[in-house]
Amino acid sequence: MHDSSDTSGSNLPWDEDPREDEEAPSAAELEAAGQSSMFGGDETAVDAPAAPAPEPEATLPQAAPVAAVPAKKPADSAADGQPYRVLARKYRPQTFDELIGQEAMVQTLANGIKRDRLAHAFLMTGVRGVGKTSTARLIAKALNCIGPDGQGGPTISPCGVCEPCVAIAEGRHIDVIEMDAASHTGVDDVREIIEAVRYAAVSARYKIYIIDEVHMLSRNAFNALLKTLEEPPAHVKFLFATTEVDKLPVTVLSRCQRFDLRRIPAPMLADHFAMVCSKEAVEAEPEALAMVAAAAEGSVRDGLSILDQAIAHADLDGEGMVRADKVRDMLGLSDKSVQRQLIAALLEGQGAGVLEIVARQFSLGVEPIAIMRGLMELVHRIALTQVGGDTLVVHSAEEREALEGWAKGLGAGQVHRMWQLLLKGHDEVRTAPDPLVAAQMALLRIMHAADMPDPGALVRKIEEIANRAPAPLVDGAGDPGGAPGASAQATATPQASAAQLAARWDELVDDVEAAGDLSGANTMRMQVRVVELGQGVLRYNQAPGFREDITARLRDGLSRATGERWQVERVEAEGAPTIVERAEADRTAATEAVRASPLVEATMAAFPGAELIEDERPAAIGGGGNRNWRR
Repeated sequence: MHDSSDTSGSNLPWDEDPREDEEAPSAAELEAAGQSSMFGGDETAVDAPAAPAPEPEATLPQAAPVAAVPAKKPADSAADGQPYRVLARKYRPQTFDELIGQEAMVQTLANGIKRDRLAHAFLMTGVRGVGKTSTARLIAKALNCIGPDGQGGPTISPCGVCEPCVAIAEGRHIDVIEMDAASHTGVDDVREIIEAVRYAAVSARYKIYIIDEVHMLSRNAFNALLKTLEEPPAHVKFLFATTEVDKLPVTVLSRCQRFDLRRIPAPMLADHFAMVCSKEAVEAEPEALAMVAAAAEGSVRDGLSILDQAIAHADLDGEGMVRADKVRDMLGLSDKSVQRQLIAALLEGQGAGVLEIVARQFSLGVEPIAIMRGLMELVHRIALTQVGGDTLVVHSAEEREALEGWAKGLGAGQVHRMWQLLLKGHDEVRTAPDPLVAAQMALLRIMHAADMPDPGALVRKIEEIANRAPAPLVDGAGDPGGAPGASAQATATPQASAAQLAARWDELVDDVEAAGDLSGANTMRMQVRVVELGQGVLRYNQAPGFREDITARLRDGLSRATGERWQVERVEAEGAPTIVERAEADRTAATEAVRASPLVEATMAAFPGAELIEDERPAAIGGGGNRNWRR
C-alpha cells in the first residue's frame, strides 16, 4: 500500500497535473478558434459559451479579436462576421408560407396532417429550382416540430424555434438524414438505410430519409429498397426528390405519394424578386425584374442567382439600381425596340436594314439565337393580340401600339407562316457552324416569303378563275361559214339532251339507293353507260372491265324503286359516260384549270419541287364552312 501511494504521488509523465492544461488554451485550440472566427463555423460558435469565462478574459487578452467575437455574437447578427451568402441560400423557404407557387401541394399536406393521413413516402418532382429539396426539409420540420413549449405535434406551420426545427434548418439533426443519390448510387448505400430503419428515432418523432436526385440510384439499389419502401416501420418517412421522374421504376412510383411541383409563373417570380430587393435595400426597375423572371424559366433558384448577378452588375455602375438596360446587357438579350425595328424591316422588305440591325446586335454581344428567340416571342404576342389573348405585360404604350397595328394589318395566316419560318430558322441557327450567317439567311428567307401570295387568297383566286372559265366548245361551233345563231341553236339541243339524260339517270340511281339497294346503286354508277333512257325503257352499254351480266339486277332495282315494269337491254352502241367517269372527268378538268392559272404557274415556278395535290376534304354543307385564312 505504501508503494502504491508513493507511486501515485510521484511525478511520472502520465501523472501530470491536468490543471496546467486548463489554465490556458493550446496553440491548436487558438488556431481552431481563429478558423471558426474566420469561416463562421456554427459548431464552434455554439460550443464557445460553454467554456469557462474567467480564464480566457484573464489569460488571453491578445486573442480576443480571434476567439471572443464569434462567441459573443447574437444569432441575428451572425451574418456580419460570416462570408456573403448568395440570395438563393439566404432566401430558401423556412416555412410553407414562404414556398411560392405550390399552393395545391401545401393544401394536400395540410389536410393530411390535420386528418393524420400521412403517407410513408413522398416524391417531389419538377424542374430545377422550384423547391423540391426545400419542400422535403419543410415536411421534415412539420412532422418533427414540438412547438416552443415542447408539447406540440405535427403541424403545417412549424414554429422554427424548437430544437428539432432549428437542427433541421441547420442540417445537423441526427434523425433527419439527407443523402445525395448522385454520389451514393449503389446497393451498399441503400443497405445502410435498410439496416438503420429498424432502430427508432433518437430525438425526434420520426426518422426521416431525404434522398435527393433519387433517379440516380442504380437498378439494383432500387430493387433492394423496394420492400423497405413498401412496408417501412411506423417511425420512418422517406422523402424523395428528382428532376427526371420518368427514370424511376414504376414499382417505386406506386409506393410513393407524388407531388409535381410546377414552374413558377413569371409575374409571381417578379413579385418575389421585388420583395427580395426590398429586404436587401436594393432598388430595381420593374422591367429589369421582369427580364430576370423571364430568364429564370420558372425556377426560383435560377432567378435568384440571376438577380444576385444583376445586383452585383448594377453596383459596378455606382448607382446601386438594377436597371433594365444593364440586365439586358448582362443576359445578352435583344432590346425590344430593336426587335420591333427588325420585324418592321422584315415586313417592309428592307434587306439591307435587316442585315444592319443583326450586325449591330451581334457587335453588342447579342447572340444570333437570342435574336431569333426575341423575334419568335414578338410574333407570338402579335398572334395573341389578334385573338385578344395577350396576357403578357406590355411595358410601354409604344409597344402596345405596335402590336395592335401589326395585329390588324397582318392576316392570321401570315403571322402563323412567319412563326413557322422563325421556328425553322431557330433550329438552323442552333445547329449551324456559323450561327450569324444562319440567322441572316433565315431572316432574308422570311423577308422574301412576304412576297408570296397568301394561301387562302390564292385558293379563292383559283376558285374565281375556275368559275369564270368558258364552257368547252363542241365540234362545228367555230365554223366560220355558218351563222352564229344557227350554230348555237344546233349545239344547244344535243348539250341540253345530254344534260337532261344525265340528270334523269342520276335521279333514278338515287331512287334505287333510297329503296335500300345500295349494291345495285353502286353498280349503276360504275358500270352503266346509258344509250337510251325512256319511260320504262333502258338500253345501256357496260363499261370496260366488267364481264358480269347485270341486266336482271338493273331491271329488278329499277322496278322496286319506281313501282313500274322496266324493259332493260344491253347493246353495243356507244353510250354516255358512267357517273363515276363523269365525276373523274370533272375533277380532271378542274385540276387542269387550276394548273393553268397564272398564280399557280408562278407558285410552281418559285418552288420547283412543289406538287399540286387534290384537297380531299368534304365541302361545307350549306356554304357555311369556316375558313382559317380569312384575309
